[in-house]
Amino acid sequence: MSSLTLAVRDSSTMLRRNLLHVRRYPSLTLNLLLTPVVLLLLFVYIFGDVMSAGIGGGGADRSDYIAYLVPGLLLMTIGGTTIGTAVSVSMDMTEGIIARFRTMAIHRPSVLIGHVVGSVLQCVMSVILVGAVAVAIGFRSTDATVLEWVAAFGLLVLFALALTWIAVGMGLISPNPEAASNNAMPLIFLPFISSAFVPVDAMPGWFQPVAEYQPFTPAIETLRGLLLGTEIGHNGWLALAWSLALTALGYFWSKASFNRDPK
Repeated sequence: MSSLTLAVRDSSTMLRRNLLHVRRYPSLTLNLLLTPVVLLLLFVYIFGDVMSAGIGGGGADRSDYIAYLVPGLLLMTIGGTTIGTAVSVSMDMTEGIIARFRTMAIHRPSVLIGHVVGSVLQCVMSVILVGAVAVAIGFRSTDATVLEWVAAFGLLVLFALALTWIAVGMGLISPNPEAASNNAMPLIFLPFISSAFVPVDAMPGWFQPVAEYQPFTPAIETLRGLLLGTEIGHNGWLALAWSLALTALGYFWSKASFNRDPK
């Protein structure tokens, strides 16, 4: 059996293992998934009219704020889902199964690949569910072309891959699952200080650089431009650069942490 065939076989086995864990223990995924859904409903139905009037500078129209809000909530969904990945990786590291895998004749990176692919699939399913809720309450993207929809989907998958590798690294260095959950909290906290809920220009001047120079804001603005036809500008290249840089950083960080001999 070639090394490539062995890698594919073992990675597929680890992917099935992680998907079975999700099916048997769905509470963590459901808790993380409910957060963006609750925020979507809260901001639309409680703050929607006021926020829409403030952003648009005109009369209150909840549909305007739904359109503005959804791209940010989709990316927040990805950040929340990857927290479960950090916890799952940490559980593997602390419960002894990784030590068992190290003694077996398997492709060692397949353990991490199974976590990453499984997490990206969960992110895609979570985004679809949150998107369905958004459509049900009035979100529409009638002006986006097929190419723009494909580009939006590609951006979501690439961003999910980037955050997943970062979450895997956080899980590997955490002493226990609780610490992994705390370490990964910035992945769901950063969207709150981005352009997800209000434009960066509406924030205090001293705070605007914090919101602007982080990975979520350019990704949100790019997704908003693809789905709603707003100006993308340099945000598209920034979103791509952030995604590739975080993927590379998370990959090499996770690989080095996983290959480090246990103490």
